[in-house]
Amino acid sequence: MSHNFESAAMPQAAHPNSVPVSELEAHLGYWLRFVSNHVSHSFQKKAEANGVTVSEWVVLREMFRLGCTSPTVLAQVSGMSKGAVSKLIDRLESKGMVSKSILLADRRQHSIELTTEGEALVPVLAEMADQNDEEFFGKLPRQLRDDLLEAMKEVARTHQLKSAPLN
Repeated sequence: MSHNFESAAMPQAAHPNSVPVSELEAHLGYWLRFVSNHVSHSFQKKAEANGVTVSEWVVLREMFRLGCTSPTVLAQVSGMSKGAVSKLIDRLESKGMVSKSILLADRRQHSIELTTEGEALVPVLAEMADQNDEEFFGKLPRQLRDDLLEAMKEVARTHQLKSAPLN
């Protein structure tokens, strides 16, 4: 499909007897998804080249911010289910990036923290995420980038979007 990068505000009919139907490319959501898919795919390739998925990156980044934590807290702050977080922690533990400790008071609960390897990887991936943003949005004037970021945050607040945007 080729893309009309110009404004597509006028509804167009599919054929002469149809009711007017807006062009797909006239929808903001279409362009958000189009750009988001490319931005996400680009970062996904970079993360995978470093041995982690984007979902694992989100967990690593939150753990870096939180320090020693629990799967329950990590699920709350990441917007993921506890089951999804537990699976990601298990994968990251098998990769040597996270360590789990059973809490003595309640043997069903774990504390989790980054290993030295996991802690070292977070700044590398954060820099790649910054570079990825720069690749896609660097040509936009700073004010437009800031306005776009604030607009997306406002949409998320308005609709109470809580889940982490993961592929």
